[in-house]
Amino acid sequence: MTKSKLQNQLGTYGLLGVIALLTLFPLFWLISTALKSPTENIFQSPPQLLPSQPTLNNFVTVWQTNPFGQYLFNSTLVAVLTVGLNLVFCALAAYPLARLSFPGRDWIFVAIVSTIMIPFQIVMIPLYILTVQLGLRNSYLGIIFPGLASAFGIFLLRQAFMSVPKEMEEAARMDGCSELGIWWHIMIPAIRPALVTLAIFVFIGSWSDFLWPLIVIQDESLYTLPLGVAKLAGTFSLDWRLVAAGSVISIAPVLVLFLFLQRYIVPTETGSGVKG
Repeated sequence: MTKSKLQNQLGTYGLLGVIALLTLFPLFWLISTALKSPTENIFQSPPQLLPSQPTLNNFVTVWQTNPFGQYLFNSTLVAVLTVGLNLVFCALAAYPLARLSFPGRDWIFVAIVSTIMIPFQIVMIPLYILTVQLGLRNSYLGIIFPGLASAFGIFLLRQAFMSVPKEMEEAARMDGCSELGIWWHIMIPAIRPALVTLAIFVFIGSWSDFLWPLIVIQDESLYTLPLGVAKLAGTFSLDWRLVAAGSVISIAPVLVLFLFLQRYIVPTETGSGVKG
């Protein structure tokens, strides 16, 4: 390796390191604030990065004074159901758009993808009216309803389906496999990295969603974690240590999930991953 190449690599790694530190600093500051005792001033100048007397009392207080166990259950149930239903519906919609030929297929795909540019705030009121008319307001299904399918998910899975070799599909069809059987036994296993990628995006979006549950839910027993964390601000008169502790509780499952599933996002050597 020449000296210039080594310098370029060191510069690249240094820049990436700085970007990583800037990205992770808010998370570090959140955890540090959640571990500080009431005697420490979290707004002092210069700021104290590490707590002098780390304590878990903030987490205990938040958990005991608020039904965070129920909030955690609600968020988990909503996120898991949203991910499962989204994967099924998006995969069912993406397969014919990628592998079957029928009149208007490309126009249908363009119409679906174009909805990505529509902000949620525009369709929020019609969605709310439809949710009320269906009797889903103030229920788990009411929270899940807007996330049953997504244009991004259909686009992502369509591209993944198109990357699967046609020989696999033709061999299954020669063996007498139906279209639904090909979809389930051949295509779904072949696009597992894309499915995991979509699952992570959908899970994070559902888990962190605040606006829609705030609109559709009134019963506190159905609150998700974002609503529970927002409630902390009023309950404890903006004690940021407790709010930070609640925030750490709410984001911890997402971080753990990502750490366990990130290796599945990488395309496999068989060409079953998402290709550009």
